[in-house]
Amino acid sequence: MSEVVALGELLIDFTPAGKSEKGNQLFETNPGGAPANVLAAVARLGGKTGFIGKVGADQFGHFLQEVLQGLGIDTSGLLVTNEAQTTLAFVHLTADGDRSFSFYRDPGADVLLCADELRAEWFGHTRFFHFSSNSLTAEPARSATHKAIQLAKAQKALISFDPNIRLPLWKEPHRIKEQIEACLPHVDFLKVSREELEFVTGCSDLSEGTLWLHDKFGIRVIFVTLGVEGCYFRVGEQTGMQAGYTVKTVDTTGAGDAFCGAVLYRLLQISDPAACEVEQLAEIVDFANAAGALSTAKMGAIPAMPTFAQIEQLRKTVTSP
Repeated sequence: MSEVVALGELLIDFTPAGKSEKGNQLFETNPGGAPANVLAAVARLGGKTGFIGKVGADQFGHFLQEVLQGLGIDTSGLLVTNEAQTTLAFVHLTADGDRSFSFYRDPGADVLLCADELRAEWFGHTRFFHFSSNSLTAEPARSATHKAIQLAKAQKALISFDPNIRLPLWKEPHRIKEQIEACLPHVDFLKVSREELEFVTGCSDLSEGTLWLHDKFGIRVIFVTLGVEGCYFRVGEQTGMQAGYTVKTVDTTGAGDAFCGAVLYRLLQISDPAACEVEQLAEIVDFANAAGALSTAKMGAIPAMPTFAQIEQLRKTVTSP
């Protein structure tokens, strides 16, 4: 049975791959999608994972299914539809590797996942259920996401949420905060970027913003990823900060997902993750910071997820005298 189950988008990232002989931009087909990226990170580290989502009955959908299966990710919950094509995203990179996206999803197959297609057995004995806000952008996937949360909680799973806000995917941008806040009371582990923290809370101060989330929604563990600066985190009333790792960055796509996957993998090693204290969490965050950094040293998201040995080697290299 899967220790970590994720629901949401599984898509193609077309990643810049140099120029043609005519000087035109070339793109490489890379598997991606935030929830799938997280599972790939967990699977690469040795965790048992399962994906729930929908792809089109096209060459991209079949390719993505093969990628997940090749990583050992359970695809029992991956459905195929003829009603829409697999969602596509073109990745645009700056000189320092920062990325933006152009999405082709009107609709994409991932949005067509229906609540009545979910099966309770997909959540059996699952310890963590992970999702993002991209499956909340429209129906029927929105209702499917809320039902999945309830099915996971019925199995006593802990809920992990990374809003991973992509504004171009929202036809009703005014509903973003509403949809995110509807999920937050169910969340045990929340990961946000600095920008997402301010978007949701209206507060730029890391301590005040995370305290507001803790007090208002009862979220015990909150991570605020800060890029190369590292990660600020809150556990109840206690907070901490772990510095990031510096590598030669070429593509930041999936870095936050690598962080999430590494955190979930390390939490799997704890008998009661919900009772994790700040000192224990600091070491986990350091591990996750290294994972996130390493993922930026290669092109693509899923293909760039690091191994346990690679993460420990980076940590050892940085901490060695």
